[in-house]
Amino acid sequence: MSKKVSDHILERLREWGVEHVFAYPGDGINGLLAAWGRADDNPRFIQARHEEMAAFEAVGYAKFSGKVGVCAATSGPGAVHLLNGLYDAKLDHVPVVAIVGQTNRSAMGGSYQQEIDLVSLYKDVASDFCEMVTVPEQLPNVLDRAMRTAMARRSVTAVIIPADVQELDYSPPQHAFKMVPSSLGMPQYAPVPSDADLTRAAEVLNAGEKVAILVGQGARGARQEVMALADRLGAGVAKALLGKDALDDDLPYVTGSIGLLGTRPSYELMTDCDTLLVIGSSFPYTQFLPEFGQARAVQIDIDPHMVGMRYPFEVNLVGDARQTLTRLLPLLDAAKDNGWRKKIEKNTARWWEVMQRRAAVDADPVNPEYVIHALNDLLPENVILSSDSGSAANWYARHLKLRGAMRGSLSGTLATMGPGVPYAIGAKFAHGDRPAIALVGDGAMQMNGMAELITIAKYYREWEDPRLIVAVLNNRDLNQVTWEMRAMEGAPQFEASQSLPDFPYADFARMAGLDGLRIEKPQDVRGAWETALAADRPCVLDFVTDPAVPPIPPHASFDQIEAAATSILKGDSDRAGMVRQGFKAKVQEFLPGHRHREDKPGTEDDT
Repeated sequence: MSKKVSDHILERLREWGVEHVFAYPGDGINGLLAAWGRADDNPRFIQARHEEMAAFEAVGYAKFSGKVGVCAATSGPGAVHLLNGLYDAKLDHVPVVAIVGQTNRSAMGGSYQQEIDLVSLYKDVASDFCEMVTVPEQLPNVLDRAMRTAMARRSVTAVIIPADVQELDYSPPQHAFKMVPSSLGMPQYAPVPSDADLTRAAEVLNAGEKVAILVGQGARGARQEVMALADRLGAGVAKALLGKDALDDDLPYVTGSIGLLGTRPSYELMTDCDTLLVIGSSFPYTQFLPEFGQARAVQIDIDPHMVGMRYPFEVNLVGDARQTLTRLLPLLDAAKDNGWRKKIEKNTARWWEVMQRRAAVDADPVNPEYVIHALNDLLPENVILSSDSGSAANWYARHLKLRGAMRGSLSGTLATMGPGVPYAIGAKFAHGDRPAIALVGDGAMQMNGMAELITIAKYYREWEDPRLIVAVLNNRDLNQVTWEMRAMEGAPQFEASQSLPDFPYADFARMAGLDGLRIEKPQDVRGAWETALAADRPCVLDFVTDPAVPPIPPHASFDQIEAAATSILKGDSDRAGMVRQGFKAKVQEFLPGHRHREDKPGTEDDT
């Protein structure tokens, strides 16, 4: 039997080392599906419940494996459904290749069923490379360029293949005019800045007395170098959310996350520093960086298109973080005074005490901060964590101490709802021998997480370590938006948009053949985590949490609490609990450190 175009596509993916394709079937890729059957399902077709989930799973796979994530979908609606997950990859600089079907060439332009101008539709999300294959000889070049471009530019690429082209006999490009042959492979390279630029950067950093470092996901491969740099300069290190796993949180000078979901010591680090070094991050929120003119600044980024943004940097270094820091370190002087470092460590230690006290504040029925805080000392050393967007991301950012080989991620730039569960699924296909935990709100769980429990049930027996825990913060409220309305607008909760129906998530999990527990008392929280971590299968933990616990930003003042309180006058449905919890949580920041002790949830002795 002759080799079809669809056969060649799968063969070429195998040659690129692709092991999984996250997808959903449809007649626009029937040729590919038939080829999968002839190829004994190699690379593996991973069936999501929805194309958007397939894209998110590819993103999670790429984030946690360091490889290209590949997803596939049919023409028309399937291609449209991929887009949100693909934009998540594009905005977080994650290499993902989308293979998308299209109607037959003979029908194009005829307003045919499921016909969409996919090249136009995808030209933004896959702006680095988006091509439609119309003759077999375009392959393998188009697919090779899609893979190579996705890796080189850490972005999304797309290959669109009409259904009839998939069924054509494959013929390779010839040694002839207007034929484009191709080759496999992506060479490893690590660009470094010029010596002159490194010298200029060292001059700026050596002149600083209060140096602040901000790291993002681009610093993940330079952990030892960042630690050496911070010690040399006596600096503190804050982390963008996508860089939460780039440096250990138990280092005394690591102030934690930065931004609206960040920590008070990270906020103070930026407001008080005189010098800023940003490594591998394009953190967008300028208001959380030093005031303009306050700090001299240096940036290190591997992408020349991303330097010079967000802040008036004096020196921009384009290069791999590890290689750049290796060359920069010998040019740096040791800090002459450790007073700045001591202040950072004191502020950070106090913050963790505040977090423990906030987690211990009683709530009705369970404080969501305690749910996440209680997980800290139970985290397996090789755990992979995902968080969904919303208030769950607040507690992920502020309460969890990642260290060593632990990995964690979320939708950093798009901040879309829905990737928490599929990210964890992608992580399990990247590392089937490691436990995964997804932290999700009930809004995201109802949006699409519940359907992906079926995907988990379908595949978990193949994983060496079957543990995948989905922790649902069930507060019957779209909580992040509710609090944004209160604190930023002084508006009451609009129940028609914010109120969610309660649902027995644990029961649903058990119906799917998974484990499930519903937790309604704070004293049961730790035991639930321990049970799930000891289980022989994935588990859903339905934590019934209090929506009145406020995600107060790190720079919160009583003005914002007052703005929230204003909503009382406008008839907020939860006015009593909202104010009670707001003041109780805020007051923890003003308690003297020596008054802290190991209080249990359910006590108010420290408030």
